[in-house]
Amino acid sequence: MQVQPFSNTEIQAFRAATAGTAERIHLNNAGASLPPDIVVDTIVNYLHEEALRGGYETEAKYRAQLDHTHTLIAQLIHADPDEIALVENASGAWEIGFNGIAFQEGDEVITSEMEYVSNVLGLLNAQKQYGIIIKMIPNDAAGNFPLQALEAAITPRTRLIAVTHIPSTAGNILPAAAIGEIARKHGILYLLDACQSAGQIPLDVQAIGCDMLAATGRKYLRGPRGSGFLYVRRNILDKLKLSFFDGRTVTSVDQQDFTVRKDARRFEWYEKNPAIILGLQKAVEYALNIGIERIWQRIQHLSTLLRQRLRELEGVVVHDQGDELCGIVTFSMSGISAAEIRTALAAKNINVNIGFAKSTLYYMNRKGLDGIVRASVHYYNTEEEIELVCRELSTLCLVKTQL
Repeated sequence: MQVQPFSNTEIQAFRAATAGTAERIHLNNAGASLPPDIVVDTIVNYLHEEALRGGYETEAKYRAQLDHTHTLIAQLIHADPDEIALVENASGAWEIGFNGIAFQEGDEVITSEMEYVSNVLGLLNAQKQYGIIIKMIPNDAAGNFPLQALEAAITPRTRLIAVTHIPSTAGNILPAAAIGEIARKHGILYLLDACQSAGQIPLDVQAIGCDMLAATGRKYLRGPRGSGFLYVRRNILDKLKLSFFDGRTVTSVDQQDFTVRKDARRFEWYEKNPAIILGLQKAVEYALNIGIERIWQRIQHLSTLLRQRLRELEGVVVHDQGDELCGIVTFSMSGISAAEIRTALAAKNINVNIGFAKSTLYYMNRKGLDGIVRASVHYYNTEEEIELVCRELSTLCLVKTQL
C-alpha cells in the first residue's frame, strides 16, 4: 500500500499544535512524547468543569464519551471494544495479564533478551512464588530475534511466550506476528508488551496473534502519563484469574455470590481519572486521524537519518542492530558518559534520555553496556533538529578532546 509522506506544511501544523516544540528539541519520545495541545486542553477543561460541577456529576455528563475510549483503542489495534481494559500504565496491564495465569511448578515461560525490567521482575517473582522456569532467547549475531531458537525451546511444559515488541534501550523490533504464528501452532499463550510500539507502528492483534497486549499512553501515542490499556482476546477472558475485585469487576453481587462481567473491563478499577481517560482518548483519536502508517513512515525516515549522521561523528558508536529498526536510536561517545551527554544537550534545550543497564537487563548485560544515550524521534521532529543535535554532539566531542 502506497503511504503518502507528510508535507512540510503538515509537519509545521503538527508542531504549531504542540506547544512544547517551540521550547525545545524533544528526542525523548520513548520516555514520554510531547502531547498535542488538544490533549492538554481536554484534560485541563475537564478538571476545571469537575471543580465547578462535582466529580460524580461531571463523570455522569461525559459517561458516553468516556466509554468511547474503548472503541477508539480497539480501532487502533484492530480488536473489539469488549476486549479492552483501561489501566494506568503498561506495567500494570502486563502484570494483570501475566498474574492472571494460574502457573504451576515447572511451567515454562519463554522471553527474549529485550524484555523490560518490570516484566523481568514479574518473571522472577513468579519463579520464586510458583517455581516457573524462565527461558531467555538471545538475539542472533545480526541483532534479530531467532525464530528457530524460539521454536526449539518449546516443550510440553511451555505455558507462555512473553516478549517486548520494541525494547526500551535498543532500536530493534521483534517479529511479533511470526512469534504469534509459532504460539498458535503450539497452542501457547502469548503476551506482547507494546508500550513502545503503540502509536509508533501499525498494530493488528488479529495478524499478530497475541492473546494479551499491554500498552501505555505516554510514549508514542502522545497521551497523558498515568494512562494505558490491556487487550485480552475474548476466548481467554475466563482463563485468567482476577487479582482484585471491586464494583467494576462484577455485574451483580449479593450476600452469597457475585457475577463477573463478561468483558475485559472486569480488569478495571471503578475509581479512575476521567480527565486522563479523555486525554488518552484524544491522543488515540489524533493518531488515528493522522494515520499510523504515515506516522511510522515518518519515524523510520527520521531515525534512519539520525543514525546516519551519528555514524559520521568521530568517536560515536550506534548500538542498534537488526533488520528492522524503529524510532529509538541508542549510541555512546568515546570518553564521554551518557549522563554528561544528556546534561550537555539539556543545557541547549535538547531532550534525550539514558538507557540504563537494568532497563533491559538481559540485553545490556550480554552486550557489556552500562548506560547509553537514547534519542527517540517522533513524526513532529524535523530534519533540521537532527542536524542541530549532531552539531552539538560534534562540538561536545571537540571540547572534550581539548580538555
